[in-house]
Amino acid sequence: MIGVIVIDKPKNISSSGVVVRIKKLLNEKKVGHLGTLDPLATGVLPICIGKATRLFDYFLKKQKTYVAQFSFGMQTDTLDLEGKIEKTCEYIPTKNELKDAISGNFLGKIMQMPPDFSSKKVNGQKAYDLARKGQKVELSPKEIEIFEFEIQRKIDEKTFEFKITCSSGTYIRALARDLANCVNSCATMTNLIRTNSGNFSLENAVKFEDLTKEKIEENLISLERIFSDFEKIEIDVEQFRKLRNGTKIEIKRAKNVDNDLCIVCEKNVIGIGKVVNDRLELKTYFI
Repeated sequence: MIGVIVIDKPKNISSSGVVVRIKKLLNEKKVGHLGTLDPLATGVLPICIGKATRLFDYFLKKQKTYVAQFSFGMQTDTLDLEGKIEKTCEYIPTKNELKDAISGNFLGKIMQMPPDFSSKKVNGQKAYDLARKGQKVELSPKEIEIFEFEIQRKIDEKTFEFKITCSSGTYIRALARDLANCVNSCATMTNLIRTNSGNFSLENAVKFEDLTKEKIEENLISLERIFSDFEKIEIDVEQFRKLRNGTKIEIKRAKNVDNDLCIVCEKNVIGIGKVVNDRLELKTYFI
């Protein structure tokens, strides 16, 4: 079995827990997710099965869309509801103050400091392991990109809901912290739903509690569907053999296009490649 199944992950289960469940249902060793969702977060979790796990590096960097709720007036050490309260304040910003702060500071490419409780490595150890031991965590800011950051509604006196589309690697709970700091307040992320991960959306996701082997087979997204919008290049078996051996093959095209191509052999999607100076090189393959 080769393809991707999109899971609607519930709260209080880890992304790796979803992977373990699917491995057991399919009796398949090669299963992996395309980007971790924290246990308290819900929503889109694409799971690759079989040799589709080779899509990991390709799809991991795709942009994500979230619906998040930030509650102002309180901040925990984890920046979400799993942590202990470490800061409180009385000031709650207005909707207009938040809009101004977002438009002036949180759109486009920005530098973000990851949370202390994160999976970032510090001297070979995960930051959250050090933080749990009470040790000082020395992290470095990382460049991220925010494509969309809009207030959806006000939930209650202290809580606002936001829609955020961002680059891979963005910590939404860190955005809560930084946005609050920008308006002289403090905040904690109280709810998070991932609605899109690349081209995978919540609309075609299977609920975790409904998972069965038959359900996975029915909803498996084939490689042909995944790459339906890609430009395709057809090659023969001998050309594919050369590509797998590391040899670039000559491909005559009207022009070189700086994007990835879907490689087809005998009507099957067999890999992803790129053409540079009329020569096709293989980036990854699935058979």
